[in-house]
Amino acid sequence: MATDIPAKLAELGLTLPEAAAPVAAYVPAVEAGGLLHISGQLPFLDGALMTGRLGEDRDLDYGVEAARRCALMLLAQAEKALGSLDRVSRVVKLGVFVNSAGSFTDQPKVANGASELMVAVFGEAGKHARSAVGVPVLPLGAVVEVDAILELR
Repeated sequence: MATDIPAKLAELGLTLPEAAAPVAAYVPAVEAGGLLHISGQLPFLDGALMTGRLGEDRDLDYGVEAARRCALMLLAQAEKALGSLDRVSRVVKLGVFVNSAGSFTDQPKVANGASELMVAVFGEAGKHARSAVGVPVLPLGAVVEVDAILELR
């Protein structure tokens, strides 16, 4: 049974940002074989890119919020590509990249910011496979980047 995703977002007090334009030679989303592959999305807070490195100049809470903001941008890209989030039947996988110092090992906790948002929005269909990896740098100095694969109805 389809869920009314716009109503769920409103219930959660969430507003999707405007889908960001690509910053290089790629497209934000590709629909193929019943799946929507969404390119890595960066976190924005009040229109500004969230930057820094966890374990160096940013803390865990900042990273969790950044991952959550990436997830909102993923939903914005999906809505733009599909016309409606009600076409999403399942979140299949998230890939979470965390700009982190070598001593920082809480990448899974950071990734929970995105994962928990997907479950809040899609319920059981929001539970997904996931990768959470630390990297020394991300595009534009972003603190987190998240990509996604969504199954479509």
